Amino acid sequence: MSLTYRQHHRDEVAAVIGPLARLRIAVFRDWPYLYDGNIDYEMRFLAGYAEGDGMVVTAHEGDRLVGASTATALRDQPAEVRDALAGCGHDVDDIYYCAESVLLPEYRGRGAGHVFFDAREANALHRDYAATAFCAVIRPDDHPARPDGYRPLDAFWCKRGYAPVPGAVARIGWRDVGEAEDTVKDLQFWLRPLART
Repeated sequence: MSLTYRQHHRDEVAAVIGPLARLRIAVFRDWPYLYDGNIDYEMRFLAGYAEGDGMVVTAHEGDRLVGASTATALRDQPAEVRDALAGCGHDVDDIYYCAESVLLPEYRGRGAGHVFFDAREANALHRDYAATAFCAVIRPDDHPARPDGYRPLDAFWCKRGYAPVPGAVARIGWRDVGEAEDTVKDLQFWLRPLART
């Protein structure tokens, strides 16, 4: 069965927050995020996408939610996120933040990543942003949890027109699977200028 996609803005976001919270916890538990998620935190966090320029794109097989992607104005992100780009000379008011994409492993390789980026970039252009950006966790190559044969998404992101922003590293804390405490991770920002018409 092929995947179908839906976009959710403002009040429409509330209907997908619960399933999306559970999906995020499941997907981000794996490498490279290793996130030991909390449903209450996820529900509060995701509610922010119902405000301002936030959006959620969902992927479905039939009635089943199998993937999703989020985005919002960078200026609406916490300081530890927006300041990483602001500190490198970028105007946060001009940037649309492509926050996360999650997709169950068995549905990868079917083009969902492109659909997620296409939708968010189109929304950014519609709202007159000059660029889109996201950040990705930096993990050492010799990390004990790194799976054999893991391929990072760098080549995919480069083909989409994104490039790492030198020096733009956000520092965000969460608890890794199997750990007792939150630890701070470095996340590299990637940015793509948008061609306004």
